[in-house]
Amino acid sequence: MVCDDASREFTAAFGGDPDGIWCAPGRVNLLGEHVDYAGGLCLPMAIPQVTVAAVRRRTDGRLRLHSTGFDVVDVELGERVEGWGAYVAGVIWALDPPDFHGADIAIASEVPVGAGLSSSAALEASVALALANLCGLPADDTGRNLLARACVRAENDYVGAPTGGMDQQIALRGRAGHALLLDCADGHVEHIPVDTAAAGLTVLVVDTGTGHRLVDGQYGSRRAAVEEAARLLGEPLREVESVSALDDPMLQRRARHVVTEIGRVRVAADALRSGRVRDLGPLLDASHRSLRDDFEVSCAELDSAVDAATAAGALGARMVGGGFGGSVIALCENGDVPRIETSVTAAAAARGFPSPVFLHATPSDGARRC
Repeated sequence: MVCDDASREFTAAFGGDPDGIWCAPGRVNLLGEHVDYAGGLCLPMAIPQVTVAAVRRRTDGRLRLHSTGFDVVDVELGERVEGWGAYVAGVIWALDPPDFHGADIAIASEVPVGAGLSSSAALEASVALALANLCGLPADDTGRNLLARACVRAENDYVGAPTGGMDQQIALRGRAGHALLLDCADGHVEHIPVDTAAAGLTVLVVDTGTGHRLVDGQYGSRRAAVEEAARLLGEPLREVESVSALDDPMLQRRARHVVTEIGRVRVAADALRSGRVRDLGPLLDASHRSLRDDFEVSCAELDSAVDAATAAGALGARMVGGGFGGSVIALCENGDVPRIETSVTAAAAARGFPSPVFLHATPSDGARRC
């Protein structure tokens, strides 16, 4: 178990035992991609795969971070940290927890890095909940909303990745058996049951092996376009019915994706409230077309996986995450999963793409103490 891995890693790196061990999940977003920073509606769910932080407080003002396969961090508390450790140091900076004078932190993870499953938010959330528990910060639902917002500040202002807030919210506020209908304007949430088992369905995750980076400028340019479109239209895009008033064709396409995607989330939420999980299939297909054609954040590897999955019988499929690589989700009849996996793998091989890795996503709990 990955929690045991983190404990062993902590002892090997620092000696002794941690004060505690916390974990937070990755996520898949059923619908609502690239609308969180527009104050839109998202429908993510936490997945079983988690990132784990084993933490022990220090009293000497030092921060020591260890994770297998990554550079060791050993700095004075408050000293600027780059690389993977910035996600941890950024959370500490954003939370500024009371009576905190340093820590030893060992990280272990089963959330694939760069797969569009929000490994960064899982890391941030596990550390944020650890600091909250160790330093007496609120960790009820209201407190978790505040922790998530601090994690967003860490990623935006410390790391320099202009993400929205969906990933951190689901990592901290997810609930087993449910998707999280998140209003990104005010942080309001509704937990909506997602009973794929009763429907005989699987949410299949396809990690295409094509990593992506949110700090390479492409994500930021999309966010800037959305903000400019809202400025020109004079109101938030979630309140817009038509984008035809935009003269710039590119801005019109970007805004059209946001407006239609928020609409798809509303339809999906209504379907799930009624137990109609299968109704998500066509919505996934429409979302992928919008992300590919209007928002232009897909790529050949993602399109190949989507096309192969639907050709083999998936009820619907789309890219998930920031795009430019990462993963695809496909809604599948349980009995069709082996055929769909074979089809996606063969399509990737035929085009010389990396061999995909498959996960089955079941809605899981958010951050917690191990």
